[in-house]
Amino acid sequence: MIKNGMAVLSLLLAATLAHADNYLSPTDERVRLSLGVMRVSSNTSMRLDSSQGAPGTQVDAEQIFGLDKSDFEPKFQAMVRVGERHRLRFDYFTLDRTGNTTLTAPLIFRDVVLQTGDPVDTNLSLRTLGISYEYSFLHREKFEVAATIGINDTDISARARVSTQNRHVDQREDQAGPFPTIGLDATYVISKRFYLDARAQYFKLAVDHLDGTLTFYEVAALYRLRPNIAFALGYNSVKADLTSRQTKDSGFFDFSTKGPEFFVRIAF
Repeated sequence: MIKNGMAVLSLLLAATLAHADNYLSPTDERVRLSLGVMRVSSNTSMRLDSSQGAPGTQVDAEQIFGLDKSDFEPKFQAMVRVGERHRLRFDYFTLDRTGNTTLTAPLIFRDVVLQTGDPVDTNLSLRTLGISYEYSFLHREKFEVAATIGINDTDISARARVSTQNRHVDQREDQAGPFPTIGLDATYVISKRFYLDARAQYFKLAVDHLDGTLTFYEVAALYRLRPNIAFALGYNSVKADLTSRQTKDSGFFDFSTKGPEFFVRIAF
């Protein structure tokens, strides 16, 4: 982490020392690196049926398991332009939350029954790494609109633990896979110092008794302090829905997180 921070500071210093008489339009930038933080608010609903077919208990994870509804999470994006209209974008999103509570009612969580009075420690995480190809079908100095197609490697995991003198429970659940997404990415230049970015990505799956959607939305206003350095305020939203009707792995997971973000962008 320290090495990565030093590398970012070195890039910021190099960009600060770079002199340019003219501000390159954001629609012509060849390389972008965005680093920052998001203040996200999350809502999670899940039900994990037992592998024997018994229906699980529908759970509001924030209310029942005591997971934090809001948190700060890192933001990372990178873009490389190949020619005038072709780009590659890399995104990484992670959300890790923990909670602890004492249950006031029994519930079925996959193949275990958590009892009233159990002290439960819970971990819930979502990680997604996306690589997208973008083609700018509209490309001007003042604005740009690109169609995107990408692969998002997404992992959703949940864990519930009970550890007392009389009971030891450790139940884990994990769903992962590479999912294709399509979307749009747009930039609108207001002046040499101000511009707007917006993008959306969407995925839908229906195969082998498994249905799911994954959506990303983001909009940001950027101010360029220097030709190569911009500060941004924006808003980010991620939503994932997964429903399984498979015999030994049925249930559902509905998750949404959204909130403001701040980041620094280095561009050349």
